[in-house]
Amino acid sequence: MSTTATDHLPVLVIGAGPAGLAAASHLLGRGIEPLVLEAGPGAGAAVREWAHLRLFSTWGEVVDPAAGKLLASTGWVAPDAKAYPTGGDWVERYLEPLAEALGGRVRYGATVTGVSRAGRDRIVDADREARPFAVHLAYAGGREERILARAVIDASGTWSTPGPAAASGLPALGEKAAAARIAYRVPDLRDPAVRARYAGRRTAVIGSGASAFTALAALADLAASEGGAGTKALWILRRGISGSTFGGGTADQLPARGALGLAAKAAVDEGHAEAVTGFRTEAIERDGDRLVLVAEDGRRLDPVDEIIVLTGFRPDLSFLGELRLDLDERLQAPVRLAPLIDPNQHSCGTVYPHGVKELSHAESGVYLVGMKSYGRAPTFLALTGYEQVRSVAAALAGDHEAAGRVELALPETGVCGGSGLFDQPETGETAGEGGCCAPVPVPLGTTGSAPSGG
Repeated sequence: MSTTATDHLPVLVIGAGPAGLAAASHLLGRGIEPLVLEAGPGAGAAVREWAHLRLFSTWGEVVDPAAGKLLASTGWVAPDAKAYPTGGDWVERYLEPLAEALGGRVRYGATVTGVSRAGRDRIVDADREARPFAVHLAYAGGREERILARAVIDASGTWSTPGPAAASGLPALGEKAAAARIAYRVPDLRDPAVRARYAGRRTAVIGSGASAFTALAALADLAASEGGAGTKALWILRRGISGSTFGGGTADQLPARGALGLAAKAAVDEGHAEAVTGFRTEAIERDGDRLVLVAEDGRRLDPVDEIIVLTGFRPDLSFLGELRLDLDERLQAPVRLAPLIDPNQHSCGTVYPHGVKELSHAESGVYLVGMKSYGRAPTFLALTGYEQVRSVAAALAGDHEAAGRVELALPETGVCGGSGLFDQPETGETAGEGGCCAPVPVPLGTTGSAPSGG
């Protein structure tokens, strides 16, 4: 294999979540030195934020093979492959030990603020491909640094950029001003302070995916519990209710996902939640200490105390502006990947495994992987993310035959991950977000709505 002037530089991985740490493991297995940059204080920072939620993927579906091999060399004992972890389990029993095994190759508190070609902005062609990547970092206290890299793998996920309340994709009028009364994640009602915030209150839940189901079921449980009298959910749907609104129910190929939809339906049927259909939020107004949702058609709902917005996630592309990325104009995903993941056509179980070919851009050597690669599509699988990084690492090592080979066989039902009902035992009776995986966070097993992560 021929060498280039940048081969001595590390491959920079953005994000120490499931996809990022898996990428580092594959690179290391290929003899390539990775450097993982994580903005948070520890591994799996995004997953920690939905630690109370359970995946509908089992341990056997959320441990990357190369990462498992690296961990095994440290004496790590794999969890029961058939058990279902929570986000907290995933961090404590897998992501943290994996980051420890990678040692100094993982750096925390390092926020990537920009990526470019060294000495070349996006309009300059001359000698561009031969130049290393220049990655600018910011640390707490104001310190800055620039690191050179031979390639960049962006596994920063989408968890930090949730969708807004308005159907237009922009924040609703008044949404920012009401931020103190709005949550963009499924609340952890086991926390006494969080529980007190919603107990006996009227809460609007905006969204139609598994995260919304989870929130509705949790609020219904609160309403039926001691001290929860008066708790009421108002479920805001942009469309009407149809046979598919609550998912597949008992016919769902993933029982955990079906159970979550049934729990949301029960919340409505039992009067703990009221569904408001065809409501596309335009504004959020104040009515004393309460909030009023106003639709595009002028409809105004009775005041609520709190709002939970669960409308999906989107990629943060702001620090990649100097790179030449080929992104689909709708999904903000790589153009060759977008048709394979279009949520209008696919669920997580019908997305074909893919790799470096679909993830490549005009700017060679830069890859968006994991949940970040799916842009605004909500159907990401953790196993799919692991296959992505395996292929990318093989390509960076010059093993193009392996990079083009598909080494992932998904079960016929698909393997979806995401947030489940946090008060249920580890029996698989859980579920996830959006269609299947968001955090719901995370890849293949996730993310889940959530969502993930990294």
